[in-house]
Amino acid sequence: MLSQESLASIDREIAKYPEGQKRSAVMAALRIAQEEKGWLAPETIEFVANYLEIPPVAAYEVASFYNMYDLEPVGKHKITVCTNLPCALSGGVHAAEYLKQKLGIDFGETTPDGLFTLKEGECMGACGDAPVMLVNNHHMCSWMTKEKIDQLIEQLRAK
Repeated sequence: MLSQESLASIDREIAKYPEGQKRSAVMAALRIAQEEKGWLAPETIEFVANYLEIPPVAAYEVASFYNMYDLEPVGKHKITVCTNLPCALSGGVHAAEYLKQKLGIDFGETTPDGLFTLKEGECMGACGDAPVMLVNNHHMCSWMTKEKIDQLIEQLRAK
């Protein structure tokens, strides 16, 4: 189900916790599985749960609670826009509307070419940098004007 490289990464995460506390590595294990598979299918979540020796529902509860986990396929580039109040008041709503128009999709949708998925996100802890966006759960983009959004989309298209 997962590559030996991913399993080795999960084992390194498990080793960070006391003996018998494999469940503590569930968030990291789900992240590793998602990085390999692109999203977390039910059978992937079940595999991770079995590997950690926890009930599958325990892993599913984590995967369904946090918005960094994708429970359905997403585009090559997932862009999450913070729409919490500080970002909304500082241009987040306008940035989101511009992205929707530019990509031709709404929140929760993927472009027909499979390149972009647009998500609405909760606070990302960068209120002073609003509006902010997170690309593929790892790259924070701050002060996103229309010009910076255009640059970001072109950079991602080129990858």
